Amino acid sequence: MHHHGAVILDAGRAIARARDLCAFIDASPMPYQAAAECVRRLAAAGYEELTECAPWKLRAGGGYYVTRNSTTVLAFRLATGAPSATGVALVGAHLDSPNLRVKPRAETHSEGHRQLAVEVYGGPILATWTDRDLGIAGRLVLGGTGTGPRGGVRQQFVTIRRPVARVSNLAIHLSRNVNDDGLKLDKQRHLPPMLGLDDTAEGEEWSLKKLLADEAGVAADDILGYDLGLFDVTPPTLGGVRDEFVFAPRLDNLGSSHAALTALLEATKRHGAAQESSWLIALYDHEECGSQSLQGAQGTFVRDVLSRIATTHPAAGANAPEEIGRTLSRSLLVSADMAHAVHPNYAEMHEPNHKPRLNRGPAIKRNENQRYATDGESSALFAKLCRDAGFEAQHFVSRTDLPCGTTIGPIAAAGVGLKTVDVGNPMLSMHSIRECCGTYDQDLMVEALVRLFR
Repeated sequence: MHHHGAVILDAGRAIARARDLCAFIDASPMPYQAAAECVRRLAAAGYEELTECAPWKLRAGGGYYVTRNSTTVLAFRLATGAPSATGVALVGAHLDSPNLRVKPRAETHSEGHRQLAVEVYGGPILATWTDRDLGIAGRLVLGGTGTGPRGGVRQQFVTIRRPVARVSNLAIHLSRNVNDDGLKLDKQRHLPPMLGLDDTAEGEEWSLKKLLADEAGVAADDILGYDLGLFDVTPPTLGGVRDEFVFAPRLDNLGSSHAALTALLEATKRHGAAQESSWLIALYDHEECGSQSLQGAQGTFVRDVLSRIATTHPAAGANAPEEIGRTLSRSLLVSADMAHAVHPNYAEMHEPNHKPRLNRGPAIKRNENQRYATDGESSALFAKLCRDAGFEAQHFVSRTDLPCGTTIGPIAAAGVGLKTVDVGNPMLSMHSIRECCGTYDQDLMVEALVRLFR
């Protein structure tokens, strides 16, 4: 059905999924909270928790999830047949987004203001972080009791949803050429946000730990470490004259992560015990800074878990290397990361005939120099999923005179050994503090991925 240019399979379901995407994003100001929200939804759907340090006793038809470093989430559901015989249908996405992160000794002062020392994470459009109402979220690491090399600490997540921080712009009267030259921010000097005024009359020690401890209900002295970032407290919303847009932070790439998770849980409901292959979603941290980490796509997590699934599945054969090799060669990864929609004011930045439009569904992303992992075969496989769902896939390539961004797709294809297609829903304002996508696209992506999870 076509309605003001949009492709709509089921309007009511699409609106509900777009609103659920907003709730998912709102619950996920940092990767720690995003992972916890995924785990909450998986547990509610009957998926069981595994840990990497314990032995796994898997059963056919079982749904499981496992996290690494509290930020990367893998969830999978096993078919009756051995993975070496059926392969695994995978969807990969990432839970991190560009932002400002808090340095270890962050308390700083200038001209009677309390400020925070911050580091730029990933590649945000820095100008969009000015004059925003900013909260602080992430994890605290507290003293505790424990054994082994990693014992002795415990963690607690914290989200300060109040607008406690602000990066103020310089008045135009003191920067008269800003509109002609563009806003140029020195990352070291101009980004530390204000948290308040120094009230030395009260003799109060300015302490970030005290702020965090009060919010988390712990003692300030117990906070031994933290991983914290800033976020815009303005909630996501539907927008446009007919609610055809989603206006939200972190659409890149909580949008794809939400679609992957929603599709897995929807397929679990629809197909149940009749599934043809095992299914897995991998929601990574650290894509925005190159994925080279313990929990990033260059790490060992997905290969480790696929190896364990391949060898400990009840139907698996005894030759472990062969089980793993056969499993990988039969599997398909859909790497889902948001794509560039054509911008009405900057249409010339797109390659002709490759201008993805909002609300017309996911785009297949291709780059012959392997910035995307798509090839003709994997492209066709995803195009068929879209067609089976009732719509045609869109296509994106970069202009030949512009550099091409990249994703987890090539990293996982090379590092794990998986046939991969890179896809993504079109969006505008990518890496702004507040982005824009199409209300109906989330439903189209979910429906295509549900058909991957057969």
